[in-house]
Amino acid sequence: MISTLELRHLLEQSFLPIRCECTVDPPEALTVRFFQSSSNQEILTVTAISIARLNSGHAIATLIEELRNDLDRVSRTHTRP
Repeated sequence: MISTLELRHLLEQSFLPIRCECTVDPPEALTVRFFQSSSNQEILTVTAISIARLNSGHAIATLIEELRNDLDRVSRTHTRP
């Protein structure tokens, strides 16, 4: 199992240049927040992600893909006229 520190680093680096902040909430849950690059305004928060389910590289890659999809949906909503 990957440490929470390594998991946070991996997730945060996966979304560069978008600022991504990961925090661990007891008991064993992860919160991921995304911020707009130019204004630092929070654009998406995903809470209660079970750390226990992130027990393989595939599970982590799936989470990253899900978060990218969520971020894309929110970005499209904010950029519509």
